[in-house]
Amino acid sequence: MAPKKNPLNLNSLQLKTLTLLQELARLNGEPAPEEPDGHILVSGMPHAHGDHFHMGEAVVATRDASGLANEAVWVVLARKGLIKSHFPIAAIMTPAGMAYDTGLRDEILHHSGH
Repeated sequence: MAPKKNPLNLNSLQLKTLTLLQELARLNGEPAPEEPDGHILVSGMPHAHGDHFHMGEAVVATRDASGLANEAVWVVLARKGLIKSHFPIAAIMTPAGMAYDTGLRDEILHHSGH
C-alpha cells in the first residue's frame, strides 16, 4: 500500500507554513544549538512588501505565508513534532519536519524563467 499523503492531516495553512519553514531551513538554516543532529534553526522570518516577498530566488505570495505570523499554526506544527516553536522569532525544524512531504513547494514557491 502506498504511504498516505498528508498522514498528519495538516490543514492547508499548516501545510503552507511548513513548506515555507522547510525552504527557509534549506536557504539559511543552521544546526540548532543544544539539539540533536538533524535539527535546524530557522530565524529571520521574511517580511512582505506589497503582495509578495522573496525567499532565495523564489517569490511567495503574502496570502500563502499568513501562517508564519499565526501562533496557533506553530502550536499545531510543534504538537505534531515537526518543529520546536520559538514563536515569532524562530523555529527549530525537526528531522520529521524537514522530511514531511507537503506537496506544495512548486505551488507556492514561484521561480522566474530567467
